[in-house]
Amino acid sequence: MSWHSPRGILLEDDLDPAYISALSALAGATIGGLTSFATSWTTQRTQLRHAHREAERAKLEALYSDFITEAARLYGDALTHQTEEITGLVQLYAMVGRMRLVSDRAVVVAAVQVEDTIVATYLGPNRTLHEMMDIAHKGAMNFLTEFGEASRKDLAARAVR
Repeated sequence: MSWHSPRGILLEDDLDPAYISALSALAGATIGGLTSFATSWTTQRTQLRHAHREAERAKLEALYSDFITEAARLYGDALTHQTEEITGLVQLYAMVGRMRLVSDRAVVVAAVQVEDTIVATYLGPNRTLHEMMDIAHKGAMNFLTEFGEASRKDLAARAVR
């Protein structure tokens, strides 16, 4: 069998049907393998992106939770202690700094308002238990509400992406 005719052109009569079947099978296997690889790669990439987003969201949720815990602790301390010493606020300021890197602007604005409330409370007079009850009944103890709303919206928006 010759692959080329005397004129250098491959003729139909020169091809063995077994070769055509083998080449077709090889081409089909190659295309099937590439398709399988592409599908697996795309699926893996999508899963990794989703896992990364969820891990980032979990870290952000932990940051927001830690901020709320620390802010509530400092606010409670500020109600009963008048001071101009700010070393206790350093951790809270650090958390806001981290939020500035990764959070929505509304979250950062609300966190700064929480800081301002705590500082103003430290600079104000000490409160008695009766005064704290009056403050609570007037709704002034809800200084974290806006931060909670902003952080919840931020986390919900990240879940959708």
